[in-house]
Amino acid sequence: MSGNDERPLTGWRFDNSYARLPAFLYTKQGPTPVSAPKLVVLNEPLAASLGLNAELLRGEEGSEIFVGNRIPEGAEPLAQAYAGHQFGHFNRLGDGRALLLGEQLTPSGERFDIQLKGSGATPYSRRGDGRAALGPMLREYIISEAMHGLGIPTTRSLAVASTGETIYRETELPGAVLTRVAASHIRVGTFQFAAQWGTEDELRTLADYTLERHYPEASALAEADNNNRYLVLLREVIARQAALIAQWQLVGFIHGVMNTDNIAISGETIDYGPCAFMDVYDPATVFSSIDTNGRYAFGNQPNIGAWDLARFAEALLPLLHEDEARAIELAQEELAEFARLFNRHWLNGMRAKLGLFGEEPEDAALVDTLLDLMKQHGADYTNTFLALTYDTPIGQEASLFSTPTFADWRQLWQTRQSKQPQSKAESERLMRSSNPVVIPRNHRVEASLEAAVHGDLGVMESLLDILANPYELTPERLEYAAPPGSSSRPYRTFCGT
Repeated sequence: MSGNDERPLTGWRFDNSYARLPAFLYTKQGPTPVSAPKLVVLNEPLAASLGLNAELLRGEEGSEIFVGNRIPEGAEPLAQAYAGHQFGHFNRLGDGRALLLGEQLTPSGERFDIQLKGSGATPYSRRGDGRAALGPMLREYIISEAMHGLGIPTTRSLAVASTGETIYRETELPGAVLTRVAASHIRVGTFQFAAQWGTEDELRTLADYTLERHYPEASALAEADNNNRYLVLLREVIARQAALIAQWQLVGFIHGVMNTDNIAISGETIDYGPCAFMDVYDPATVFSSIDTNGRYAFGNQPNIGAWDLARFAEALLPLLHEDEARAIELAQEELAEFARLFNRHWLNGMRAKLGLFGEEPEDAALVDTLLDLMKQHGADYTNTFLALTYDTPIGQEASLFSTPTFADWRQLWQTRQSKQPQSKAESERLMRSSNPVVIPRNHRVEASLEAAVHGDLGVMESLLDILANPYELTPERLEYAAPPGSSSRPYRTFCGT
């Protein structure tokens, strides 16, 4: 995977290794031009890390590139084909409103996809217009950057540019294009597509490419598995997803649409559609307007992750062993590890949130009891752990902290802490680095989007500044930590992104 060493003034240095894969995996085409491009927001730190000149990109050239009116030198735009189980139902899909410009090679030697989202119709649009609205694109920008600030693997947002055109959903909305940066856009659904509509050789080519791009250590690891590189691929993807979903659970993040086409093989969080962060702790929390049965509820995310990975294993079966029965056995052995890996990551993360070092038999019960109390008393998830970290009840958590049952729990917690050799100060440092002061509260996000769509970017910029360092306690961050006031209407998100 080599690229051109010549770097234009703006810093683009494209290689297009995905475009060298079997042609059935994509369709080459350019974006649909728009009438009046205007840069709305540019992620300058991300641009710098990619080797791009942010100052030049803030000019006319950047606006033209970020809506698709101009193709950067070396890019080869294409729409990727993939499949997916959407709410359990298998469908043939693809980039219906996105185009991969190519892969940017950074000064540090890394490779990142640069994708335009909302750049016009493709052969996979399924009667859609291929466009996106400004509000949802800014929402993905905010949430993906918040996830990055929290230290959770994620695609990121380089820019949002308005198109000067109106799109039509339930109402008229201003159009926009998001520029997304990802380790890659290879999904579980990409492998499902190759397994369903490609040959075994084409499936193998995709797997080999994925191994080279994301798991270069696989060949060495495969020596312990009779050189079964594809078994290593399955194992490593399972391991990354177990770690990722545990991180979601630890901060109260609800993806909202964990279809197999939204599970990235790289282990990054991808596709911020109806996602949101939980305020009051309740495992049954659902924000998505279309998830009427709670398939993707907060507490069900680990189970759905395991289900999605089983679909990945099914796609890989022809590569795991020539005998299908043996291939299924191998896949089942690996899939059985997901629950153990997830539980280990999650419990270790919960230990850190409670300032606990090492492992004790009572740890799981200690965590479960706290979560049960939080649910019973309608306690805010983030602020409960924040209050424990700084030993100061915040808002509604005062009612939980004043109960006899919580006092009993606190005594058990303090007894557990006393068993460890680490000092109280060390325990407090661990908690401060594990419990965010702020998350992108839904009401804050909505307020910033409302202002931005009407031309005031200041509210969003202030929110982004706060979310960039979510673990730092300041008076200003405490203000952003406040949950929303009571409302008779539940918060709902939509698949607008």
